[in-house]
Amino acid sequence: MKPFFLLSALLCSLGLAAQSAATPDSLGVPHALPWFLEQGLLHNYAIHIADNRQQTAAENATRANAGMLPSVTASAGYGADLSSSRSADRTTGAVTTSTNYLDHAVQAQAGLTWTVFDGFGMQARYAELQLLRQQGDLDRRIAAEDLISSITAEYYNCIQQRIRLRNYRHAVRLSRERMRIVEARYNVGNFSRLDYMQAKVDFNADSAQYMKQQEALRSSVIELGRLVNLPSTASESQGIQPAAASYASLRIADTLIAVLPVLDYDQLWQDVLAYNTDLQHTSLSADLAAQTLRRVLARNYPSVKLNATYGYNHNRYDVVASRWTSHWGPSAGVTVGFDLYDPTRRSARNAARRDVETARLQHEDLQLALRARFRTLQQSHTNNLQMLALEEQNLTAAQENYDIARERYLLGDLSGFEMREAQQSLLYAEERILQAAYDTKMCEISLLLISGGIEKYLGSPAPSAAGK
Repeated sequence: MKPFFLLSALLCSLGLAAQSAATPDSLGVPHALPWFLEQGLLHNYAIHIADNRQQTAAENATRANAGMLPSVTASAGYGADLSSSRSADRTTGAVTTSTNYLDHAVQAQAGLTWTVFDGFGMQARYAELQLLRQQGDLDRRIAAEDLISSITAEYYNCIQQRIRLRNYRHAVRLSRERMRIVEARYNVGNFSRLDYMQAKVDFNADSAQYMKQQEALRSSVIELGRLVNLPSTASESQGIQPAAASYASLRIADTLIAVLPVLDYDQLWQDVLAYNTDLQHTSLSADLAAQTLRRVLARNYPSVKLNATYGYNHNRYDVVASRWTSHWGPSAGVTVGFDLYDPTRRSARNAARRDVETARLQHEDLQLALRARFRTLQQSHTNNLQMLALEEQNLTAAQENYDIARERYLLGDLSGFEMREAQQSLLYAEERILQAAYDTKMCEISLLLISGGIEKYLGSPAPSAAGK
């Protein structure tokens, strides 16, 4: 199934399944990435805004809004005329005076006007409305894809920050153990006070780094909660902000950064050409410009309108020979119109043609930019995979180097400075493999986003894990 229809069907199912939305009690339970994505698609404001705009565009895409259907009007009125008059007979010269006579008039009619031809301008407008409806669907898909990408990236950023926090916690434990060993030997006179103070400085530095990393992890969790926009777990009456209460209770099930070891780059590029939302958006813009040109060219043709009315008129008189008269019945006609001279027609036609050419150039320019970005991401993804494999070997070597250094340090064959270097080497190796795994994941997310396959994260098999 094409990504567009798959994602649309999924969004509809999520909308119908709103009753499965997160409850305050479920927020404290660890959840995997698909759960966060589903909740984000249910609660995020950007999706609701896109839904409203899509619905408006769909309701506007009708033949009536294009002017293709007739318009029917009805009107009724009543009038009274109170007046006086004097008149002189031409033959006899007699003067006749009438005062305060009252005439009544009642009218009612229904009319129909139907433009049956306007140079195919109505057809062009209807095609425009259909394209705008498709654009509304595409904008909703863009909003969903951007949200999935943002939540996925922040989800793995939380994992990255949590792994980094675990590494720093391990570094604090190592520093605490070293300080304990140095303190014990300092008390028996084997180590100098300089060794003890240096070990204490290193322990305090690692502790401060650990505390700073706790803040980074909390900030990442808060950002993830903002994107998902989950309901609160506490009320404001308890003195707790709802957002803060929700974010504090978020739990992530995954503990490692999972990367896809193999991507079919050739197939991904074909998907970019077929399913990229920005590329489809510029294609729709080009089609809209073409329909605008059609509407401008329609001004070169005459317009034909059908007119039909059915009316009723009743008049009552006080002084004339007839006391009252009534008229009723239908009438019909055809109106043909043509603009003999329109000084803006030429400039409008030239501007519309330039818009068509501009839209085509924008489409080609975007395709060129996507090709460059795709090649860059492909190169980065390949390079990061190689770095990840290399850093896994480096981590093994750094761990072995630290174990040897620790044994020598306990035997007194290694100085505190050399022990610190071995500890830092292990920490740096853990940091590099974590960064390589995260960078690989970001390239993977970007490749799937521009190729229209980002919805795979909503329910995909677990890829290989990295970033231990």
